[in-house]
Amino acid sequence: MSLKIFYLTTEIIPFANTSSLAAFSAKVPLLLQDKQHDIRTIIPKYGYVSERKYILREVIRLREIPFEFGEENVVASAKSAFIPKTRVQVYFLEDDQRFKPLTNLIYKAKNGRVLANNDMRFAFFSKASLAILPHLFWRPDVMWCNDWQSALVPAFYKQQYMDNEFYADMKSVLVVHNYEKEYLPIARNTFKNTGLEVPTSMKKGVVNAYEAAAEYIDLIIAIDSPNNQVSKKLLELPAIKKKKSKVLTIKTSGDESPDYDKVAARIDIELQKLFS
Repeated sequence: MSLKIFYLTTEIIPFANTSSLAAFSAKVPLLLQDKQHDIRTIIPKYGYVSERKYILREVIRLREIPFEFGEENVVASAKSAFIPKTRVQVYFLEDDQRFKPLTNLIYKAKNGRVLANNDMRFAFFSKASLAILPHLFWRPDVMWCNDWQSALVPAFYKQQYMDNEFYADMKSVLVVHNYEKEYLPIARNTFKNTGLEVPTSMKKGVVNAYEAAAEYIDLIIAIDSPNNQVSKKLLELPAIKKKKSKVLTIKTSGDESPDYDKVAARIDIELQKLFS
């Protein structure tokens, strides 16, 4: 079965590269496209990304898309390009306040400190990515979220979008490549400021991004490598342990150069199961 897959990521080689997510996002969408899936990617437009070098194009229907972000009325725009030497389409989500000022460290300041407003910045990316969909004239079957940066997509979808006919019956998948504690806390004010309800399983204590996703997600895929046992860390989280039937582990043979063909093939099988 051919699927329409909306792939949300904050890193793709050569546009942004701070972790294993960047190479994964360059290779796996292409492999899934080769399997006849219609896959489109979206990434923030960081200020350092050259529009001329990567041939980013204006798309009239993707200019100034209004939506509500908490109590604020905001607009987002997007440009279009392709991953170099492929036909995998990439939408670059623009926002002068949240993304343009970022350096190629993306999540950290130049002094190495994690940016305090990461949760709000990427909550905006998550909500804007959903808001932009009707303007693409394209309706995905699957929303593919990657890591903590898009972990709030399932909450936005279930709380604010799924009752809209256009969005009905979409599936959400979270692929976890890394478990880095410094990025995972979500401030409780972030839920309030984005118009989200705190998940019922998270009424006390710090909200972990992956636990916040677990309440609403259809499938969590943990990418394990010999030196990075992501699945073990995930299943130590109470909210994910309760939903362990939704957790799938894919083991890769190497940390530096995993077998992307095998990973893509396994994910393809699991995505098909969501619709069987």
